[in-house]
Amino acid sequence: MVVIIFGVSGAGKTTIGKLLASELGWTFYEGDDFHPARNIDKMLNGIPLTDKDRGPWLASLREVIEKALTVGENAVLACSALKRKYRDDLRVSGQVRFVFLHGNRSQIEKQLSQRRGHFMDPNLLDSQFADLQEPTPDEDAVVIELGRGPNELVDEISRKLGLDGKK
Repeated sequence: MVVIIFGVSGAGKTTIGKLLASELGWTFYEGDDFHPARNIDKMLNGIPLTDKDRGPWLASLREVIEKALTVGENAVLACSALKRKYRDDLRVSGQVRFVFLHGNRSQIEKQLSQRRGHFMDPNLLDSQFADLQEPTPDEDAVVIELGRGPNELVDEISRKLGLDGKK
């Protein structure tokens, strides 16, 4: 199984994803590691990515997901997957599950302001919210409301995905 933790920049995808993977003994993949240098340069300079910019990145992530599933590797992937069409591109089988970290703008802004050492310009948060298409019921995504500690959120994710007790 591959669990994709998604949401806007600053929602806590990496923190939650790493903790979930650690709790389950699964592999963790940071989606940002697969961005081409050109995308990183754009984000560093406060330039929002376009669908065209995200195309090669999504293709790389899809390859990671397909390889993990082919070799039977359970994994957690943290990536924004802001639009439904991005999630559809990454949903290679029923073994891919999505977890949406949902928070209001002020929550995310606060978390983003506390983050250090990331290339994403905090001024791009507006473009992230503008691009965000929250999951609809037919996507069968788990929605997690922010505002609690990471351990509590990970416990809720495990429970909702039926992974508690499978460590």
